[in-house]
Amino acid sequence: MNQPLRQRPLSIGPLRAFEAVARLLSFRAAAEELSLTQSAISRQIQALEEEIGCVLFLRGTRKVELSGDGAMLLPTAVAVLSRLDQTVRQIRRARGRRVVNVSTFASFASLWLIPRLEAFQRAHEDIDIRVSAYDRKVDLDDGESDLALRYDDAPSVPAGAEQLFEEILSPCVSPWYLKKPPAPLKRPADLSGHALAEEDDPRPSAEYLSWRRWLTELGQPDLQPRRWLYLNFTYQQVQAALTGQGVALARLPLVHEHLERGELVEPFGQAGRLGSPFSYWLITGPNAARRPEVQQFADWVRAQAAVTRGQLAGV
Repeated sequence: MNQPLRQRPLSIGPLRAFEAVARLLSFRAAAEELSLTQSAISRQIQALEEEIGCVLFLRGTRKVELSGDGAMLLPTAVAVLSRLDQTVRQIRRARGRRVVNVSTFASFASLWLIPRLEAFQRAHEDIDIRVSAYDRKVDLDDGESDLALRYDDAPSVPAGAEQLFEEILSPCVSPWYLKKPPAPLKRPADLSGHALAEEDDPRPSAEYLSWRRWLTELGQPDLQPRRWLYLNFTYQQVQAALTGQGVALARLPLVHEHLERGELVEPFGQAGRLGSPFSYWLITGPNAARRPEVQQFADWVRAQAAVTRGQLAGV
């Protein structure tokens, strides 16, 4: 005799236990993650199986595997729990202090964003800023980040992304570096006597940040420097140039203030500048865009970007 179809909605607790066991393939590990006993996890899974009317896991002596029905349920369970957790985070955030979560990459945070943040926080003392610097893209749909400040080419950014400013590359050194051997540094061929700080990064954008591209464009494709200094973050290259360790192929949007203060100079002037298909972008999360504090921070970023564009034009 066929059992009648169950109509009662599922409880969230057993569903979360199911997701943890399915992800970890271990009742013990799921119990530790959820701060429950292993027997409590087993009871929740058993209750869920009884509620749905199927076996979700194939239990062996040494391992746990998803059943066919369990594999069918898992994607929906993950999506439901993820959406639930995202909504709860938004509710908690709205009832507590106002926080803007900013995702960006390490060099942009160090060289452009953080030096300016004090001005924003003076004007908005009731808004906290949390900066997460990763050299990878984050998903703004997950609710963890409200907006992103990215470095990317136009075809790779999502719809609605706003260009802050374009990329401009130029060799930069400390002014006192030019006063010591090996000098002079008046034309690209002179770089053969100097140390070059190189972008050591596997991402596609690194090709456009490389000395080899710059040397090729400036008519020196076979030039070899006195030595290479490989660094995987832009701010490290800038630091190397500031301390007189060599010549950095600097990203002018990130170092123009060093140039204005005379801490760095462009030995080849405008003749040494090179563009790139990559730019700096502002991307606002779809759910965060409606929050006033996110709008205020985004407006501030836009205003600061306009200042940077003006300064670059005058450098």
